[in-house]
Amino acid sequence: MPEAPSREVSGDAGLGLLLRAAVPALPVIGQLPGVRKSPAEGFSGLSVTRPPVTAERGHVERYAEVCGFPSKDTVPFTYPHVLAFPMHLEMMTEREFPAPAVGTVHLENSITGHRPVTIGETLEVSAAVGAPKAHPKGTVYEFTTEVRAGADLVWESTSTYLRRGKGDPSASSGSSFPDAAPNGVVWKLPADLGRRYAAVSGDHNPIHLYALTAKAFGFPRQIAHGMWTLARCVAALENRLPDEVRVDVAFKKPVLLPGSVAFGSAPVSDGYAFSLTSPKDGAPHVVGRTTSL
Repeated sequence: MPEAPSREVSGDAGLGLLLRAAVPALPVIGQLPGVRKSPAEGFSGLSVTRPPVTAERGHVERYAEVCGFPSKDTVPFTYPHVLAFPMHLEMMTEREFPAPAVGTVHLENSITGHRPVTIGETLEVSAAVGAPKAHPKGTVYEFTTEVRAGADLVWESTSTYLRRGKGDPSASSGSSFPDAAPNGVVWKLPADLGRRYAAVSGDHNPIHLYALTAKAFGFPRQIAHGMWTLARCVAALENRLPDEVRVDVAFKKPVLLPGSVAFGSAPVSDGYAFSLTSPKDGAPHVVGRTTSL
């Protein structure tokens, strides 16, 4: 099979990119020639790079504050995702990528940190997406990211997205995780959390911003970013995690804003299980685990 075509992108999730992401999801307009997405059959993948980027203290500290991490001389474990997010969005906006970006659901994430990244380090980031895979509720796409400092691979991740549609009942429905019951910690989340996280992450998906924009996509009001929920859980566990660690997570039920979530964690073999659930009925929002490497 030939290698996926690769190109360099700016790494900036600007307004133009966000509009390109939204247009294919619009009724009628999304089916026009030049806008309509290519069929999934025959799609083998894409890959992109961006110019080297420096982990600037100001941006890192704003991210850390929003996500609950302490201020340190190393970046939060989940921070490199914000360097890769615009690259994922760039690939989603390509005509040959079969699914519109808006309406594609972030299903799972797996992150491996090989060592802490120091503030001020210059990083090289590359990302790719492969051929679609079957899922009981539609089709999934796996976006992989690698972050290097010089010749060293320091961080990598796989972000799995679901496009709902005709599924394959025999396909895997995703990862399973050990239980982590709530431990009495409840976080109250403000209405503007999505806008605050968008300002530092570049992810301005309208489902996260305002009740009005979220309702246009079928939500009763705005929802928290999945990657914020993951970051907040990791921040709660950070002082118990080693420098070399993998974190796996599945995003279950959206977290409505404003709202409250109950955090839970429990020791498991080589790490911790963790969860975010509804304080009212125990419905799961996030389930995950850490694994020491």
